[in-house]
Amino acid sequence: MTTTVSRPTTRRRWLVPAVLITFSAIPVTAGIVRVGQLVAGGPITEESARFFASPVPLILHIVGATTFTVLGGFQFSRSLRRHRWHRVAGRIVIPAGLVAAAAALWMALFYPKPPGDGALLEVFRLVFGTFMFVALVLGYQAIRRHDVSAHRAWLTRAYLVGIGADTQAVLTGIYVGAVGQPGVTARALLLGGAWVLNLAVAEVIIHRMRRRTP
Repeated sequence: MTTTVSRPTTRRRWLVPAVLITFSAIPVTAGIVRVGQLVAGGPITEESARFFASPVPLILHIVGATTFTVLGGFQFSRSLRRHRWHRVAGRIVIPAGLVAAAAALWMALFYPKPPGDGALLEVFRLVFGTFMFVALVLGYQAIRRHDVSAHRAWLTRAYLVGIGADTQAVLTGIYVGAVGQPGVTARALLLGGAWVLNLAVAEVIIHRMRRRTP
């Protein structure tokens, strides 16, 4: 009887990490493809020319974001939070997230704007990129003063913003299937709305975590 009860409990504990890591497959795959194109030297399009002209920020963003999303997903496991692995992985996850956010901000500010990117989308990228960076810093400061609850909350927010590309891909796909290719404003609202949606999900996760015993 003990085994029967413990198995569903174990599955539930791994449900959130499994969903998050699976969901992160979209941007991770896209990042790997993009790096492969950079290594191969093409194809160079109007949209990708800026990456070939200055590849370092993009590579830093992809490596940082991939490490952050994949390794960070395991940090939501209640079982692993009780082991040394969580602390060791955290020393990799937070710097990786900071690199990803900083590189994203650099690209938003200094890369030439491709067709379809308007001022509103740039504002969204700057706002949410800055939010992710600050959330990671606040999460680190919280654990330094042994405020575990605040640490979990800020890192959860940072992570959900960090995997915003997943939700953006899903929402954009739904929009394209229903309406067609979005215009500049519609695209900005889709991408920005995805970040807002992810933050709302983060708050739900935080609320549930605070109801449980650590």
